[in-house]
Amino acid sequence: MKSTRLSAALKTTLLLMISQASWANPAKPGGDTTTSKTGANAFSMPASNLDMMKRMDFSVGNSFFRNPWVIAPATTDARDGLGPLFNTNACQGCHIKDGRGKPKELGDPNAVSMLVRLSIPATTAEQQQALIQQGVIAEPVYGGQLQDMSIPGVEPEGQINISYEDVNVTFADGAVVTLRKPTLAITDLKYGDMHPDVMMSARVAPVMIGLGLLESISEASLLVNADPDDSNGDGISGRPNRVWHAAEQKSTIGRFGWKAGQPTLMQQNAGAFAGDMGLTSKVNLQDDCSDKQTACKQAPHGGKLEVSDKILNFVEFYSQHLAVPARRNISDKQVLQGEKLFQQANCQSCHVASFKTAKRDTLPALSEQLIFPYSDLLLHDMGPGLADNRPEFLATGSEWRTPPLWGLGYQQEVNGHTFLLHDGRARNIMEAVLWHGGEAQASKQVVLGFDQGQRDALVKFLESL
Repeated sequence: MKSTRLSAALKTTLLLMISQASWANPAKPGGDTTTSKTGANAFSMPASNLDMMKRMDFSVGNSFFRNPWVIAPATTDARDGLGPLFNTNACQGCHIKDGRGKPKELGDPNAVSMLVRLSIPATTAEQQQALIQQGVIAEPVYGGQLQDMSIPGVEPEGQINISYEDVNVTFADGAVVTLRKPTLAITDLKYGDMHPDVMMSARVAPVMIGLGLLESISEASLLVNADPDDSNGDGISGRPNRVWHAAEQKSTIGRFGWKAGQPTLMQQNAGAFAGDMGLTSKVNLQDDCSDKQTACKQAPHGGKLEVSDKILNFVEFYSQHLAVPARRNISDKQVLQGEKLFQQANCQSCHVASFKTAKRDTLPALSEQLIFPYSDLLLHDMGPGLADNRPEFLATGSEWRTPPLWGLGYQQEVNGHTFLLHDGRARNIMEAVLWHGGEAQASKQVVLGFDQGQRDALVKFLESL
């Protein structure tokens, strides 16, 4: 496919023109969906342009997202069927207040808002063929995701443990930042050893805001920024992940998940119901019980489809319409200085500021909105420091989807922490910046040349998002 990626200079010029246009308002990153809510519930508001009837649908979806599921059989038959193996009993258990999860810390009995993906290399022709639809080959005993909780009578699969090694990074002015390099280990395995070639990847739950807007960006708009062969020589070679769309029975662009492994919110949500809570649906018909997990296979269930189509639809609508909060301090001099430094470091080559969503007749609140997510939703090689060495569909073991930056400055007040990156290793924004490598190495080198005042300005700009 021929690349149409714009040069960095031309892109910066176009973004400046957009930001200065009379119809553009960067202070409203979600367009007309943007909420003015601040504080602990800033990520939990409905799109501001939803009408009253649709707000009722949002509220129903919220109830199924927030409230816990229970073990079958139960009188609450709309919410039973939890497990037998699971990581949490409610969507909100991972996406706390619709925000970002955090890594397991010393003393935590379970990881809760962090999970571990598992897979093995595809070595046979049959496995290679299966990658087209599955993206990975699940670990034979423990499946595609380790579940560290279970219902009574069924053993949890194991326990997640994270340890850290200090890594020092020095700025040009002599200032030193100590990063923490994680080591993942699974202990207390209940069903025997894992495959000797198992690949593991720790993932924290991402924020939920603006997902329907990201789903509404056209494929053509995303492909404008793709340049898999780096034909313009800027060192940035973003490319879309191509993943299996179960409803359409074909491969399409991935948008959701740390490696863009899911094409739609419906499929992403159904996957989370199955993997995180052990709940079946029309997308995932079977519980994740392997042949060695006999108690899991024999446990009671909440019916053939534990998550009904109606519930799936309500949760989809809810996840599509969580509003992005408005930017703050957008005219502050330090913030404006930080924005220039962001562009000086060429961060906008991956963290693309703006898109216009496609027309969506059935979802008018999300239709034709000018949004500012600061992401291209493409895969980029981030170097060996961030690599999990676990491929997923087309994504290699060192490639990650560019995470949106909107709402970044609200994380502390919503979730009470500032852990960032796919496994939460970064404890703040600057640590996250300093973990960038690969295609972002040149940008990191620019930041390493910034003095303290410039570093503070860059962080202030990112916090204004």
